Amino acid sequence: MTAQSLIAAGDAATFPDSARATFAAAYPDQPVKLTHGLVGHGLLTLDALAALAERMPASSVEYNLGKLPLGVRPEDTPSNGLTLGETIRTIESNGSWAVLKNVERDPAYAALLDDALAELAPIVAGQTGPMLHREAFIFLTSPGSVTPFHMDPEHNILLQIMGTKTMTVFPARDEALVPAQKSEDFHNGGHRNLVWQDGFKARGAAFALAPGDAIHVPVKAPHFVENGPAVSVSLSVTWRSERSVAEGELHSFNALLRRRGLPTGRVSARPETQGLRRFVYRVMRKLGA
Repeated sequence: MTAQSLIAAGDAATFPDSARATFAAAYPDQPVKLTHGLVGHGLLTLDALAALAERMPASSVEYNLGKLPLGVRPEDTPSNGLTLGETIRTIESNGSWAVLKNVERDPAYAALLDDALAELAPIVAGQTGPMLHREAFIFLTSPGSVTPFHMDPEHNILLQIMGTKTMTVFPARDEALVPAQKSEDFHNGGHRNLVWQDGFKARGAAFALAPGDAIHVPVKAPHFVENGPAVSVSLSVTWRSERSVAEGELHSFNALLRRRGLPTGRVSARPETQGLRRFVYRVMRKLGA
């Protein structure tokens, strides 16, 4: 079967009307469970994903042992000792976690991403403007694997394709979970993993995901993922917006001010409206400050 026929086989809507309505009520600030129609898509089988992974550059792939604590330093993440192709083809038994990043660089997967996000673009445009820097990621996890507590800089919808998992999502603007200096470090290239404390768990909401389920995860909403008893395959479709770009600029500006011993400023819930501070940051960056 060719890539074109695989795409044609998935021409039905990715998100049904009910899912789009639910998304519209929650976007951009609330996590919410949705439904989708990509289960069984030919581009998302294990064989198709193993073939995709083997033609991707090494910089676009991460994989490691999957049974990790909720809080782990990036440098302490253990290797699984396998090649990428071996990891995916034996994912049922090798106790691993893998992510294929920026799969939209492959034309067939780019079409899959474009079709999915086209259904949501009018909703997004009305709240946060045009979708910017659209990307797709595919996660493959062995039974019982854990994705540690972390945050991501994008607007994200994760679509569960195969297996089950539980994602626990936390409020995006809770500084008890993500102190201001962690946000500043993150937007200056720091790692996504966060420090975990057992007392945090009560602040989160757990979403059980089975094939056909999806979840909207707001920008920088901390979360962790616990895989179920079978192999899991998930597709994340992501985008940036003027709001997410503005938040990154303002935290980077605060980092610059903090390094110079100057007072930092508050990043509001609508950072795209903080035009003066963003302008000053851009000027200082051009001047090499």
